[in-house]
Amino acid sequence: MRAPRLLVVATLLLGVGSGAALAQDAKNPAQAMRDLRIAFLSSSASSLGFQPTKEYPRVFGVAMDWPIGEHTATIVTAQDGSASLYTTATFGVIGGSAAHEPVRAAAQRFVKAAESHHDEAAPTSNYAYPSKGKVRFYLRTFDGARLIETESASVYSTAGRYSPLFRAGQAVVTELRKVTEQK
Repeated sequence: MRAPRLLVVATLLLGVGSGAALAQDAKNPAQAMRDLRIAFLSSSASSLGFQPTKEYPRVFGVAMDWPIGEHTATIVTAQDGSASLYTTATFGVIGGSAAHEPVRAAAQRFVKAAESHHDEAAPTSNYAYPSKGKVRFYLRTFDGARLIETESASVYSTAGRYSPLFRAGQAVVTELRKVTEQK
């Protein structure tokens, strides 16, 4: 199972996935995506248009950062089903859930999966990328951001504590890839 997931992300990072959307900053697309990531991580829920609901009482979104070779990929999702893939490379998939129910559903499942880890995530205002060999999950809560950092090897293992959360994030990547390949 590990190889196909890595292939999906590697394909997106290398830009060979047909239809991969480019960040639209003529000067520096990679910086534009870093800025979008920081905006999601640091903005309040209300400024993003989110309020607590019965389904989403504490967590309204989640961002997952994981290193891929020399770059880092970040999947960003929210309770409304919005989903984007940002990278430290020069491209990403932004707003991939518009009119794509499978993306929306996967994004919402990822946010719901993050809810169960709320209490073990530490509050943070440091939005650094993970170091080599680490994966970071940023839970966006109605009270701020919370962080879980774990070893990459553990999320690739079926026995890893956060492997179900990682797989939920990878399911969003898979659905985004399908959408971009259709275009």
